[in-house]
Amino acid sequence: MPRPQRIEYEGAFHHVMNRGRDRRAIFHNDAYFNAFLETLQEASQRFDAVIHAYCLMTNHYHLLIETPKANLSRIMRHVNGVYTQRYNRMRGTDGTLFRGRFKSILVDEDAYLLQLSRYIHRNPVETKKPLVSQLVDYPWSSYPAYINKSKCPEWLYRDKTYEMLGLRRKYQGYQEYVRQGVDEDILRFYGKGNILSVLGDLAFRKAVREECEETDLAKLRVALQDRPSGKEIVVQVAGIFNVSTGSITKKLKYRRTANPARAFAMYVCQEYGNMSLKEIKQLFGLGHTGSASHSINKVRHELRSGEWKKEVKKLEKFFYMVK
Repeated sequence: MPRPQRIEYEGAFHHVMNRGRDRRAIFHNDAYFNAFLETLQEASQRFDAVIHAYCLMTNHYHLLIETPKANLSRIMRHVNGVYTQRYNRMRGTDGTLFRGRFKSILVDEDAYLLQLSRYIHRNPVETKKPLVSQLVDYPWSSYPAYINKSKCPEWLYRDKTYEMLGLRRKYQGYQEYVRQGVDEDILRFYGKGNILSVLGDLAFRKAVREECEETDLAKLRVALQDRPSGKEIVVQVAGIFNVSTGSITKKLKYRRTANPARAFAMYVCQEYGNMSLKEIKQLFGLGHTGSASHSINKVRHELRSGEWKKEVKKLEKFFYMVK
């Protein structure tokens, strides 16, 4: 089954979600939450992402993002990729952290932005086992900043929500609005087994559909969010080491000299490409997965010793930071 397309255009609003692989925790203590928020701040500054709301739970997160530059995929590639690296360094682990591609829902801001903000902020008390009795006591969402109970980060944009609420006493007004609970139509929308990719009324959905059919790609871009393929990784590594792709992927029967580009490419395929050892074995013509595991672990050990910094920086620039 083909993957659903992501609809991206300038000024679009997106509800973005992702959770840990096998529903495992992605935040273990304050240091992990703060590392994610630092990554989110970097994405906001680097890619001009406008963050309207967030809520970080133990094994998943919610973001409400506006994209003036129609670059949601690039933003989230940075957020998920860089946080995964930081998580692995902090835990002393490796491999993928998230279950896969992030889920994004295009939002009709006029009809649903305010309701969605409330839905996101109520997550800590809407679970089967509420994390807190009072929302203001949950520190890992933007709700305390919205009601002026904590300092608002420079990268968090609250004004549009306040404007839509239309109350003079914005802090108290928003607190009362959230206290009222989630709307029935929002509950129905998110209660479906297969959540739709557009949250909006009929006119909005029709407009989105028509806009997707236009050929003016400067205005609208329909993009797929994928990790780089093994072949893409090999090409980039070959360029960094100034060698041929064949010298990386072809196994020589009597290889007597070390091939750092080949070992490094295997590591990148697992770390950045989310490839299994079996897939790496096939791509590099290995006899068994143990050879791949040995090479990857060797590179990982060298990384912890301070080697490969130049090569990693070049790869991150290509995979996460190119606009």
